[in-house]
Amino acid sequence: MEFALLQATVYLGAAVIAVPLAARLGLGSVLGYLLAGIALGLVPGLGADSESLQHFAEFGVVLMLFLIGLELEPRALWEMRHRLIGLGGLQVLLTTAAGFAVASALGLEWRAALAVGMIFALSSTAIVLQTLTEKRLMPTQGGRATFSVLLTQDIAVIPMLALLPLLAVAPAAHLGPDGSVVRSGLDAVGDAHGAVTIIEGLPAWGVTLVTLGAVAAVILGGHYLTRPLFRFVHMARLREMYTFMALLIVVGIAVLMSAVGLSPALGTFLAGVVLADSEFRHELESNIEPFKGLLLGLFFITVGAGIDFGVLFGEPARILGLTLAMVAMKGAILYGLAILFKLRGRDRWLFTLGLAQAGEFGFVLVSFSLQQSVLTTQLGQTLLIVIALSMLLTPLLFILHDVLARRMHVDGASPAKPDAIDEQRAVIIAGVGRFGQVVNRMLQMSGYRATVLDNDLNRVQLLRTFGFTAFFGDPTRPEILSAAGLDEAQVLVAALEDPQDTTKLVRYVRQVRPDLSIVARAHDRVHAYELYRAGATQIVREMFDSSLRAARYVLEDLGVSDYEAHELEFAFYKHDRATLRELAELWVPGVPTDENPDYLKRARELNKELETALASREDISQVEDGKADADAATEKGRGADATA
Repeated sequence: MEFALLQATVYLGAAVIAVPLAARLGLGSVLGYLLAGIALGLVPGLGADSESLQHFAEFGVVLMLFLIGLELEPRALWEMRHRLIGLGGLQVLLTTAAGFAVASALGLEWRAALAVGMIFALSSTAIVLQTLTEKRLMPTQGGRATFSVLLTQDIAVIPMLALLPLLAVAPAAHLGPDGSVVRSGLDAVGDAHGAVTIIEGLPAWGVTLVTLGAVAAVILGGHYLTRPLFRFVHMARLREMYTFMALLIVVGIAVLMSAVGLSPALGTFLAGVVLADSEFRHELESNIEPFKGLLLGLFFITVGAGIDFGVLFGEPARILGLTLAMVAMKGAILYGLAILFKLRGRDRWLFTLGLAQAGEFGFVLVSFSLQQSVLTTQLGQTLLIVIALSMLLTPLLFILHDVLARRMHVDGASPAKPDAIDEQRAVIIAGVGRFGQVVNRMLQMSGYRATVLDNDLNRVQLLRTFGFTAFFGDPTRPEILSAAGLDEAQVLVAALEDPQDTTKLVRYVRQVRPDLSIVARAHDRVHAYELYRAGATQIVREMFDSSLRAARYVLEDLGVSDYEAHELEFAFYKHDRATLRELAELWVPGVPTDENPDYLKRARELNKELETALASREDISQVEDGKADADAATEKGRGADATA
């Protein structure tokens, strides 16, 4: 007991220290867990029992696949089928084939070579998605293509896990003389872990029927039984019962799949897809997520603790060469697919460099392959190090993408030749995403026309499909703005997706047209300060007005009159606008607002002023309501006297 508590303290402490540091350095949580495990493994005695913990932590993978299934609504998957099957499917198949060919050429037996190909076909979903979100690259064409491939890879893990036992050097089961199934050897959930099996001794046709029956039970049970079960649990009015119910579903399905010789991950993933349309989906997610994060983090720690760095230190040139060769191989395939699917310029490099590393699911497949005796221990250790090193290279690959993107931007390179702009109007709209589109549509409804520019060719073509006139070109380039009629325009709407590009556009236009009215889209409050310094006339925070409207609806639902709710909304709006201008003067570029003492002091003062102003309005309103009630009572009395 004491040793277990000591071990838990050590592992939890390592995670608490390593993961925040890794996140602060931009490496992501997965690499943080790995580094924590590596540190434990290098200290004698601390990582000694990591293998036994890893069997327990592998259940985190089962939970993760269940949550992935919950996110995959069948209707959404069907709508994305072309990109998933085409772009994502080709990436997985081509990379697997290339990895298989290279591994076979290096002398590996075909089963191990195929496992290596599948392991290298996967990329790091956790690191790539986090980086795309932080860099605001998800809305770009390259970001959407990258997400589609990552989603395909996550789905492809399921058939890979199902295929690996078939590649085992020692088969997990064979037919006895009477045609029944006899188990031999170990698997991930086999007899070594005390698993219960219901297929041993059955004839082959019986195994098939039982397996199909288990899959049907998961599908039909998920569709018909979860609703009455959750209603029954809801009657208890106990929050923890929902957690028990969620864990029961996942653990029960995992046990059922193990009993019929299937992968628990396959069963829970299938159950997740079935429940994706259920009204209890979010309840399941919220209850499973903490356990998934904890167990998955523990799994990556045990992987890191189990890495044998003697392999790396013994042959550093070979390991580094294999890592770079794997990244180059994947990069070449990804670049070819980017050309085939008509990704251009910066999007092509984002797609190529963003997915060139191996991923966290590679650790899962290596661990599973070792358990199934598909890979030798030495080969497995080599693959673990190659995967970890390639993931460590991911931040450098994204830095390389940024350098290439800036160079292409400076050199004037663009995905395609800009359109010839043959009209100049009083209003120029630079950027027609979800923000600029609304501005353009309202202007057209009011009888005004604008010159619309955007640097996303797909978006421009989509607008033309719906009958809108738009021109393809980079609005931050002076010659494009000049062709659009900047010299004669009255208003410029700066609504680009990239905040830096929007600020750059506003700064340039203010220099060449000091008299022009510039309405700029701000992504957040700090960006609003940047636009204020750049010279924007009107600054619209994309979430501010909608949030105000939502707050007004809340006030009305609480019983505040429509008029008073509108007045409170307008008072808050005026105060915030004035506050924004005043705090913009105190804002210091590059200094976080919570580290700027003058900014903080004035912000607190302005908040108190707002509270005082709103309180005084409430007092005045109450006095006016009281006066109105008194006047009404007086009139009623006069009416009674007159009647008398």
